[in-house]
Amino acid sequence: MPRAFTWNIAKGQDLVFVPSEKGNYPSIEFPNLTIEFYMEHAQKLEEGRSVVKEVGEDTLEALLMIDVIWRLGVDYHPHGGREVVLQRLHTKFNTRSDCRNNLYELALGFRLLRQEGYYIGADVPNNLKDTGGKMQEKLSEDVKRLLGLYEASQLSIKRETWVLDDVFNNFKESNGMFKKALGEDIKGLMSLYEASQLGTEGEDTLFEAGKFSGHLLKTSLSHLDHHQARIVGNTLENPHHKTLAPFMARKFFVTSQGTNTWLNLLKEVAKTDFSMVQSLHQNEIVQISKWGKELGLAKELKFARDQPLKWYIWAMAGLTDPKLSEERVELTKPISFIYLIDDIFDVNGTLDELILFKEAVNRWDITAIDHLPDYMKICLKALDDIANEFSYKVYKRHGWNPFQYLKKMWASLCNAFLVEAKWFASGKLPKSEEYLKNGIVFSGVIVIVVHFLFLLGQNITKQNVEVLNDTPAIISSTATILRLWDDLGSAKGENQDGNDGSYVRCYLDQHQGCSIEEAREKTVNIISDEWKKLNRELLSPSPFPATFTSASLNLARTVPLRG
Repeated sequence: MPRAFTWNIAKGQDLVFVPSEKGNYPSIEFPNLTIEFYMEHAQKLEEGRSVVKEVGEDTLEALLMIDVIWRLGVDYHPHGGREVVLQRLHTKFNTRSDCRNNLYELALGFRLLRQEGYYIGADVPNNLKDTGGKMQEKLSEDVKRLLGLYEASQLSIKRETWVLDDVFNNFKESNGMFKKALGEDIKGLMSLYEASQLGTEGEDTLFEAGKFSGHLLKTSLSHLDHHQARIVGNTLENPHHKTLAPFMARKFFVTSQGTNTWLNLLKEVAKTDFSMVQSLHQNEIVQISKWGKELGLAKELKFARDQPLKWYIWAMAGLTDPKLSEERVELTKPISFIYLIDDIFDVNGTLDELILFKEAVNRWDITAIDHLPDYMKICLKALDDIANEFSYKVYKRHGWNPFQYLKKMWASLCNAFLVEAKWFASGKLPKSEEYLKNGIVFSGVIVIVVHFLFLLGQNITKQNVEVLNDTPAIISSTATILRLWDDLGSAKGENQDGNDGSYVRCYLDQHQGCSIEEAREKTVNIISDEWKKLNRELLSPSPFPATFTSASLNLARTVPLRG
């Protein structure tokens, strides 16, 4: 989040979050769009629903359609038969039906089921491995199957109710290794690679499947035609589970080809959705910019970053549903204060001043801040106003006053910032484990997701809120992923001259003689482990609503968008 968290949205990764038809959300206004446009969109959407219902018993065709809906970023539209198809597929897995002989279909179905929260054992079929237990090298000739294998390996979970070998055993040799002949199936390998992204702890086969399919897909790039290589390269770089589909929709438009009527129809739905949501987002950014100017902090605090678009991207990435327009605007406001307070600690404040500021935030007594520098008084008064305003809106809408809990979150953030400031003021780096424990807090992710929960207002109870005190994995893993990926990038950014540290730097200082490559590898491995924990949370019973879980996951998915 703060301190060098930057955004680098590449060409072709537009801000494409797509709403449903206007009639579903009467409170939302989409400026500059005509009544004729809304009518055309509603007609295309209804046609899209019809083709989904008409798929019938063709499981593979239905899976392809569901996958396209996800990749186009229109999955929140009601699509009728999607749940029926997935339930039928789940039954197929349970009864060991014939889909297990088709790697592409199997890995695709596995990934879609896990994305929807179905638990399916993850070990890869033995018929994909050779007699030595290794993946068949021959598989490299089929890029599509390789992509499927890689994707499947990313979604592994703990061995709970299923024996992992149940799912993918048909693609292994008797010794448990993947069959080399799978290298001929590029389509299947792509599907397996994608599925591998949904793995959790204990699923070694999915880990192996990801390495196997990823290696074969990379080596296949040199002999594929341009179009095939582009598809494979995009799969390797941006597996679906770990990216925000709306940002990748344009790439999918370009690479997806076919004569299916339903494919072209769904593309048309996505195009009109894009126009609607783009207009909606533009309107939200205008609201945020106006709020920032009226607040006036940019004028009074010259050192602070005034970047409303950057603040807004966090809210937009987490809360993708179009009907959450007001929530995105409200969430952006506290996010801006995370950046502001970060600038105070990292750029402007002396250590003595920072200690006073931290103590003032912990006391949260606005009547007793005369001893603070003027710029800190301005910030703290504005923070109190924004926290009270936010709490009032949540109470008015959901009947729950989060003010006391928000104060604790802001105090924890400032405490973590001060710990970091003391480290660098002393000139002595902490151990990497200490840095990461504190970094999870000063990343700002915890503050964001707590605001998520209260804004969404679903299933808020005292017990649920207290669970947040222990920073559950759905939050800590997301924060760790973002913190470490950012640390792998730049140590300084955004034209700031303040102190910046990183996990890599602390690890190198702690392990003398370790190379930077080894430190980076260690960091990447931790990130991989955190994804497994996050995947497990997505498949486990949770006290939190699905919208909250999805919002937290979406934050982790922003990694490819940051430079």
